[in-house]
Amino acid sequence: MSHVQTVRGPVPPDEIGFTLPHEHTAIALWHVPNRWDYWELTPDDPVMESELARYRAAGGSCLVDLTPTGVGRDPARLARLSERTGLHVVMGCGWYRGAYYPPEARIDQRTVDDLADELVREDRDGVGAAAVRPGIIGEIGTDKPWVSPAEERVHRAAARASRRTGLAITTHAVLSAVGLAQLGIFEEEGADLSRVVVGHADSYPKLDHYLEIVRRGSNLEFDFLGMSFTPMERFGEGRLVELLQELLSRGHGDRVLLSQDVCHNGQLATYGGHGYTYLHETFLPRLRAAGVSAAEIDRMTIDNPRRILAIG
Repeated sequence: MSHVQTVRGPVPPDEIGFTLPHEHTAIALWHVPNRWDYWELTPDDPVMESELARYRAAGGSCLVDLTPTGVGRDPARLARLSERTGLHVVMGCGWYRGAYYPPEARIDQRTVDDLADELVREDRDGVGAAAVRPGIIGEIGTDKPWVSPAEERVHRAAARASRRTGLAITTHAVLSAVGLAQLGIFEEEGADLSRVVVGHADSYPKLDHYLEIVRRGSNLEFDFLGMSFTPMERFGEGRLVELLQELLSRGHGDRVLLSQDVCHNGQLATYGGHGYTYLHETFLPRLRAAGVSAAEIDRMTIDNPRRILAIG
């Protein structure tokens, strides 16, 4: 029987409605040795419960938390947030990207199969005292526009674990065509590319790149929506709307996902940001004004995430 694995247990896929498929509810990148950027999303539960309540009130049903181990993943906290807010929450698994691999993971000292076995154990047995099980592999990423040797090992492990568990894979691929290199590794390992999401595609607004991802049977995700850290993020949304319209006109709406990647305190409504409701309040109205239909929006925000998260 097909199901979506949430932090409170499996649920039928049709219980999953509007979904943000690439988010965080706490992350602390500056805890990593030799990192000095002070990038943090607060683990303050009352603040996060308020933010998630706003998302649910706007129509949100599910949120996928892709915070990796080593930079703030807390399975028991995710289950608690889900319980208190009534949201379906899906937890990711795996290792982020080279600069953020926790030393205790010993990525450079382990075989690909050993890394894959760890992901499979999490899927089978759960994590921590509460035995919370992941519902997706990721976010698996690269630091640069290429895949380093250590990152290649993690990508291969993710592919092998995906084959064994049925979990989809979601990636971190920014400002370049590196997502195609990621797909090449997954394909070599025999992963089902239709269950791979190439993340942060909107950071590299190139139609040819998007079409190649789709041609290879994979999915692309616009998930920097509402960000304002760079000039392109602040002023490039009009171009993204045009690119989405082009993809939809070519019949590729079934391969597009939308999210916001909330990963910094400045993005929270509590501190003057958009919170988790930018899609509802700003971006989707812009798509509607540009002529995108309600059915196309539902496909990108409900049907596609539901398909990716469904296991079995």
